[in-house]
Amino acid sequence: MKDIRTFSLDQLKDHFSTIGEKPFRAKQVYDWLWSKNLHSFDEMTNLSKDLRESLTRDFFINPIAVDLLQKSTDGTIKNGVKLHDGLMVESVLIPTETRSTACVSSQVGCSLNCEFCATAKLKRMRNLEVAEIVDQVALIDRQSKEYFDRPLTNIVFMGMGEPMMNYKNVVEAIHKITKPEGLGMSPRRITVSTSGIPKMIKMLADEELKVKLALSLHSAIEHKRNKIMPFSEKFPLTDIMDSLQYWYQKTGSPITFEYCVWKGINDGDEDIKALIKYCRQVPSKVNLIQYNPIGEGKFDHRSIEAEQKYVRELEKAGITIVVRKSRGGDIDAACGQLANKSTETI
Repeated sequence: MKDIRTFSLDQLKDHFSTIGEKPFRAKQVYDWLWSKNLHSFDEMTNLSKDLRESLTRDFFINPIAVDLLQKSTDGTIKNGVKLHDGLMVESVLIPTETRSTACVSSQVGCSLNCEFCATAKLKRMRNLEVAEIVDQVALIDRQSKEYFDRPLTNIVFMGMGEPMMNYKNVVEAIHKITKPEGLGMSPRRITVSTSGIPKMIKMLADEELKVKLALSLHSAIEHKRNKIMPFSEKFPLTDIMDSLQYWYQKTGSPITFEYCVWKGINDGDEDIKALIKYCRQVPSKVNLIQYNPIGEGKFDHRSIEAEQKYVRELEKAGITIVVRKSRGGDIDAACGQLANKSTETI
């Protein structure tokens, strides 16, 4: 038996041809799998009973399952998602008055070692499959309709894992999410967040997916960034900027810099000046995000004064800066907190 969701439409057509079925049956099945996100052959009601039984003999479908659902006081919903092999990831529905955003994972654990991130403390077990990524989006879309009476509006690849380290599957998942024969969602409402792998940023630009790009920056001073994000020693800020300029040249889409300010680490005047200088090299904006503690005590919240100074100086320099409020902190669903803690209570 084979996983039917690893088959392309053309491969399905070939299969149906070999069993004496018309090629249009392949399109019907593909529609059930990717547009309707159906996980049972028995529910494919426009197929004959014999064909459904044949599919059941030849193929399997491995859907994700919500192992634990948690609701925050601010409306955020965190899903502890169990995969077919028993491994777990987390995905989050973040509602506002006008939006519903899905924060999806791309790896079980993470390939990188950012000091401030709980997910980075987990061993990377494997990359998520295309269908496992798409299933998260379809799941959160259903939850948004159920709990907030509106469909999903935005998708961010900011959950567990580094999307660029699961490049092929993330790109294919985006195709499945955005194409009319898939979920049909707008690519312009999808943001891929990366910690900064220049080669992969350029490759993503060449895909012409029309998605947005965010870079987890946190310091524009090389030695400080390397301390905060040790893996970045392999990827100098100059190389990253080269890839970002290439991204903008190819896509015309400005970069979002995700930036967290910590007390005594990157809250000084030199840090602000370095950030302004870095931002000026490519059309961009800065999301000043709140630090969400992960229980190790290495990092401390910025002061109100430091936050205000960042805002004041960047605005004075003509750089757009948005202060982002943290969501779902009471259920460890906020940025940097996803670490499968929910599994401890199951």
